[in-house]
Amino acid sequence: MTENIGVLGKKSPRRSGVERVVNAPLPTVYGKFQAIGYLDHDRGDEQVALVYGDIGSDRVLTRLHSECLTGDAFGSQHCECGDQLAAALRAVVTEGSGIVVYLRGHEGRGIGLLAKLRAMALQAEGLDTVEANLALGLPVDARDYGVAAGILSDLGVRSVRLMSNNPRKRESLVRHGIEVAETVPLLIEPCENNITYLRTKRERLDHVLPHLDAVAHWS
Repeated sequence: MTENIGVLGKKSPRRSGVERVVNAPLPTVYGKFQAIGYLDHDRGDEQVALVYGDIGSDRVLTRLHSECLTGDAFGSQHCECGDQLAAALRAVVTEGSGIVVYLRGHEGRGIGLLAKLRAMALQAEGLDTVEANLALGLPVDARDYGVAAGILSDLGVRSVRLMSNNPRKRESLVRHGIEVAETVPLLIEPCENNITYLRTKRERLDHVLPHLDAVAHWS
């Protein structure tokens, strides 16, 4: 292994945690954000927080959004991720301030893009999203939100109103020192292509999705 050698042949100390690297204006169809780029020294991932308005430090409307190429970029109806991202961006603009932390390295609940596609192929054969991951010998959910907590801390945030239906996300933030003052539901109208996936998230992953009861007639 190559060692990190600094000036005069001395080892440079290995950096850890999250480092703010750049801040750039990002005009979007939703509004004008500040895109604040971070480097996660522990995992090597590049991360970004989209900040809108004067966020303050308490009860900041916040979304931690796990990277989802198929949903966010391609409009996949297998999940609700793309619609949730758009809804979160609209919500912080309507609020007048807020943060959307876009978490790279979270593809497929942390298993990666190719593994996610393999899991989707198994789901097409009849497995649910939990069974598919396990059939591949992969964790059901490998995501960690420590870097998100680090980003929020760097932004001066002490407590958030968290846009999420996932209680584990709330628990993880609290464990990493960020108070969750309120959980704000982020419910997207389901479609026939994702209803089974969403039901599995509710029944096996404890997501709070009460709106699914209205489409109980779908097979």
